[in-house]
Amino acid sequence: MPTFDSTLLRPAEGGLLPVLPALAPLLPGGGLRRGAAVSVHGDTGLLLALAAGAATLDGTWSAAVGLPDLGLAAAAGYGIDLRRLLLVDDPGQHWPEVVSALAGAVGLILLCPDGPVPPQLAARLTAVLRRGGCALLVAGPWPGAVLRLSVSSARWFGLGAGYGQLQGRQVEVAAEGRGAGGRARTARLWLPDEHGTVRAAEAEQPAVALPGLAAV
Repeated sequence: MPTFDSTLLRPAEGGLLPVLPALAPLLPGGGLRRGAAVSVHGDTGLLLALAAGAATLDGTWSAAVGLPDLGLAAAAGYGIDLRRLLLVDDPGQHWPEVVSALAGAVGLILLCPDGPVPPQLAARLTAVLRRGGCALLVAGPWPGAVLRLSVSSARWFGLGAGYGQLQGRQVEVAAEGRGAGGRARTARLWLPDEHGTVRAAEAEQPAVALPGLAAV
């Protein structure tokens, strides 16, 4: 299970929530913009890692909406304080009302919408988020998202032919957006490494790779 050292937090610019140092180069300004949405594709581990920095701020609450299979042990390992995490597992078609209600009460919302999101609805909710100063991480597409993050490849390391133990997972993350986030960015990360830490991947890497295992 990943473990998180809160001393690794880096300050972000005004109006931004902080992120782990390894993720900061992917985000305009080095953090999550309050009142804006970031779309995360294909990896729950990346979603949790992005939330970890903001969720460890003193006094900051977060909420997970429409994510009934969210691994709480994994969330805690990445640094999310479960005592300050609100869970709305299955809001169904009422998720927009839930997001609107939470936007003024928490600093960060993790969301998996119940189906495609119409652009008009996304624009209305983004306005609500902006008024509340709340950042939104969406598992999947979101019209008007300031940034889209996706994992293009992932490999687990450490397990030999029938022996040993997993030592870490290396991923390639791509970021593309609009406005200030329009410049494409890529990063190779340990998510997590053998110590449960999220960090930039160095040139050296363990000898045995397992490409087929899924993220947690």
